[in-house]
Amino acid sequence: MFIEQYYQQEQQQVTFTRQQGSDFAKNIADDFNPLHDVEAKRFCIPGDLLFSLVLSKYGVSQHMAFTFSGMVTEDVKLNLPSADNQLAISGDNGKEYLSISRSGNNQLNEQFIDNLTKQYVSFSGQTFPHILVPLLQEKSVMINPDRPMVIYESMLIDLQRLDLTTVELELDKERTQLETSGKRGKLCLTFKLTTEGEIVGRGEKHMILSGLKPYDQSAVDRLISNYNQGKVAHKQ
Repeated sequence: MFIEQYYQQEQQQVTFTRQQGSDFAKNIADDFNPLHDVEAKRFCIPGDLLFSLVLSKYGVSQHMAFTFSGMVTEDVKLNLPSADNQLAISGDNGKEYLSISRSGNNQLNEQFIDNLTKQYVSFSGQTFPHILVPLLQEKSVMINPDRPMVIYESMLIDLQRLDLTTVELELDKERTQLETSGKRGKLCLTFKLTTEGEIVGRGEKHMILSGLKPYDQSAVDRLISNYNQGKVAHKQ
């Protein structure tokens, strides 16, 4: 599977380098969140990489719910548990970083797993600025351009069936929403899974925003410009 180049495994223990986490974010997810920059002081492994790892190791179940409870850094060694309906992935430091609840049928087809993984992380990478900025503008708030904090909290996928080889992800704009309270916000990014135009599943991605500030269009424009410049510089 393509995901194998983004981690190391020794027996049932997995580790990541900063470069692997950053490469996955930028090259696979098109995600230029500064938390995934190699030199970032608060660097963390992308949640989408952890999601992709789980699918590659345990397959795709009809109903999957992921809860992220800690930021994985390059010095964390993750222990992979035996396959079960309830999975808890912890580090050798005893801290739990991810829990997964699974039910329904399970699919281990590599082609489908690779397809769903790439579709999901590519879709997820569109969150900023395409989806998030208009929602922030509606709430008259913005993320702090000097210290943007957008953290993966949880996600779920429900599939009606698994006799699939390819799916596409499409934003469910009507169900996607942002709730804010003071300097904090919660984003619920909702999507449909389709094949040949037929809806075969739905999903949600939940993110936490902190350090929100009053909306300033010029500051937002600079933030987007810097974000896009980072993309261009990376691809040159």
